[in-house]
Amino acid sequence: MSYRLVTSESVSDGHPDKIADQISDAVLDQALMLDKHARVACETIIKGKWIGLAGELTASSDINYADAVCSVLSEVYNRKVCASELELLIHMGLQSKEIAHGVDHYRDARIGAGDQGVMFGYACNENNLFMPYSVVLSHQLMQQQKRVRQSNPMLGADAKAQVTMAYTGNQPSYVDTVLISTQHVAEFSLSDLRALVQNEILDPIIPKDLITEETRFVINPAGSFIEGGPDADCGLTGRKIIVDTYGGVGHHGGGAFSGKDATKVDRTGAYMARYVAKHIVAADLAERCEVQLAYAIGKSRPVAVSINTFGTFKIPESMILSKVESIFDFSTEAMIVALELNQPIFRQVAAFGHFGRSDLDLPWERLDRMERF
Repeated sequence: MSYRLVTSESVSDGHPDKIADQISDAVLDQALMLDKHARVACETIIKGKWIGLAGELTASSDINYADAVCSVLSEVYNRKVCASELELLIHMGLQSKEIAHGVDHYRDARIGAGDQGVMFGYACNENNLFMPYSVVLSHQLMQQQKRVRQSNPMLGADAKAQVTMAYTGNQPSYVDTVLISTQHVAEFSLSDLRALVQNEILDPIIPKDLITEETRFVINPAGSFIEGGPDADCGLTGRKIIVDTYGGVGHHGGGAFSGKDATKVDRTGAYMARYVAKHIVAADLAERCEVQLAYAIGKSRPVAVSINTFGTFKIPESMILSKVESIFDFSTEAMIVALELNQPIFRQVAAFGHFGRSDLDLPWERLDRMERF
């Protein structure tokens, strides 16, 4: 029988780029708690104990940047981290007047898009999360790694997972390869580490019915992994955009999410596109669906909406698109309201994926318009 392979990866919340994403979204959440109309574009760079925040922020109250940084690091490292331990450099200015005008003073009194761009949302019927199975398992492995390390000091915060699924047609058949690399303390032997990872991280997560004689488990293939996190590598906001979305399945418009308020349509449009694609698949109009949106800066409505079901449609794609355009409003303001994006809900998705999160009640993951299909 012929199979095709699909591989996706995830990283832990202690990966340096993910630490940067979480700090940027912690700043955003803090701003939204103080002012739901705050305008935020916050980039984080972290190397060792040096952390820089740069970007634009306009809000009605002052932000405690040190508190945002320390709250993230304290959760990642499972201990209280104080600002006195760090070297913080803050270089945040106000939002550009021209961008602000395009967003807030659009001629029809609606909120305009904060930038141009293309966004994609994807859904499939592989599981009840409507997500590619390879990225679901990769995220779950990293969440399990976090749970294990919180009670086992032998493991460090930095880790990566990668899962390769074998498919027959559009459906996953079995797990071909599982790869995991995790940071650990120097006194923990590689053999003991591999046994721990197999027994406490891999075995509880990888479904037994997807394991065959062909399945390979690869643990810390480079050997020891003692130095990790921002001590080993520089972290930067927005470098894990495929981890954040669908693990390389489907397209990506290129815009990162973290640190951006909801007027930035590369975030809001991607959330809306996922919301719509999930409804289409859940309504059994297609087995797989990708929704593409395109926006122009300052314009409220998209310049283009398109749908691709990869040949799996149950009714013509033109009819699906007509249904979608009658049910969903893609204007910037309507998306913000429908998906509750003026709320401080973003730090929680800055690690372990923005979509398919069964552990969170995310507005863009709800199927609350099914009756209209």
